[in-house]
Amino acid sequence: MDSSGQTAQRELPPAVFLMGPTAAGKTAAAFALADRFDVELVSVDSAQVYRGLDIGSAKPDADTLKRYPHALVDIRDPEQTYSAAEFAADCAAEIRRIHAAGRWPVLVGGTVLYYRALLYGLDPMPPANPALRAEIAAEAERHGWQTLHAELRRHDPAAAAAIRPADVQRIQRALEILRLTGQGPSAHHSRNRLPRLEALRLVLTPHDRHILHERIERRFDVMLEQGFVNEVEHLRQRPGLSGDHAAMKSVGYRQAWAGLEAGEPVSRWRPKALAASRQLAKRQLTSLRGLPATLWHDALRDRTIELIFRQVGEFFRCAGRSAGTASRRPHNYYMRQ
Repeated sequence: MDSSGQTAQRELPPAVFLMGPTAAGKTAAAFALADRFDVELVSVDSAQVYRGLDIGSAKPDADTLKRYPHALVDIRDPEQTYSAAEFAADCAAEIRRIHAAGRWPVLVGGTVLYYRALLYGLDPMPPANPALRAEIAAEAERHGWQTLHAELRRHDPAAAAAIRPADVQRIQRALEILRLTGQGPSAHHSRNRLPRLEALRLVLTPHDRHILHERIERRFDVMLEQGFVNEVEHLRQRPGLSGDHAAMKSVGYRQAWAGLEAGEPVSRWRPKALAASRQLAKRQLTSLRGLPATLWHDALRDRTIELIFRQVGEFFRCAGRSAGTASRRPHNYYMRQ
């Protein structure tokens, strides 16, 4: 039985989820877990999958990744796409590999859609239809994307509520699904509510929203000091990459790309990037509150990491026994030697 009180289907071995909004301190907590327990880290971040998106995605640097390797980092070029379904398949393979090596997977990151896809699976969606996409884009040219967002809201209010009116790519895909199948994306969501794996679902976030916003601003300014503008300029020089690619829709990159393309100084687009980061954090927290059986931790409390250590250690012992993988192992099997 997993922490939600439901019997897991056990398609996959157990794992720890270390979740939270952007700038909450997840990475530092993951490193502490890697120092303490016999684990491997798996990134759950929709920007860190892309090569070249380093500073703006808060990706650990090369030296840090040597010390704390992360699976599913730098696995796509920014011109490519990467879906939640692809993540679920790749992450499942990593979880199996880590367990086969006698270790425990710790998934760390803030892309809640990826966690849901892994936990509950995704229903198959119709493949992309280029002709229909061109038709939808032409309609947007005539009437505006807000009009098309309103159309989606009439037919699928739940899907429209989850998509920002400015998120062109997702509006286009949602309408494509609607017109191809006669039903909006919400009708295609998996009805499976039994998790595919046993998971300890930890959420790390400052208790005060204003403190989180201060952390977001401070981290973004550090990124600027580290050369974020140069990073985006380098990306803009790639001949096959444009601001319409999914990688460049990531928060921070979208605002930097648009600002640089318009010749604006950093002072003009920095506030837009910060506002988008705050909105992202709000959406992440809202999504996490809707995820059942989560254990929330205040990132600012002195003893938070010790409490997480205890919960993780107990989860490994219980999950190991229930899975039959560690019943004869000594207690310190779970700990770094």
